[in-house]
Amino acid sequence: MAHRSFSGKLARIWRHRWMDRAEVQRALPPDLLERVTGRVAASERRHSGEVRICVEAGLPNSYLWRDATARERAVAMFGKLRVWDTEHNNGVLIYLLLAEHAIEVVADRGIARRVDASEWAAMTRRMGAAFREGRFEDGLTEALAEVSALLVAHFPLAPGEPDSNELPNAPVVI
Repeated sequence: MAHRSFSGKLARIWRHRWMDRAEVQRALPPDLLERVTGRVAASERRHSGEVRICVEAGLPNSYLWRDATARERAVAMFGKLRVWDTEHNNGVLIYLLLAEHAIEVVADRGIARRVDASEWAAMTRRMGAAFREGRFEDGLTEALAEVSALLVAHFPLAPGEPDSNELPNAPVVI
């Protein structure tokens, strides 16, 4: 990423500080987050993977001052939320950074070996299109269905195998 001018950096910081949890709740109200939690749980009953959703209003100041990208933060949250720490290395993080209208999908090495990066990119484009139209629930639901289909295709539960549910199902809102 090209370094921003000082005024560009200040504008970015302002945009991130202006975006607050109230903005997040307008886009993703508690009842929607509850429905998404249920959809993640239902998804995980069909495969051995783990899906986490993280929604952040704005980046922390330390990321802003060093011009870090949404991708850098998504990768950091992938680690912090322990999405990497699953038995089959098949966790997937869907990360939304509202201040920049950024969507990142971070897939652990087990699923990343089997799914081409272009599939993840196409998914984020479709989710972004839904979000631009104000259809946040549709966008998240469609992305979750796509992630689930990939995990079912590559990591289906064996007959009689219980869902281990290694990570919480509720979206993380920061």
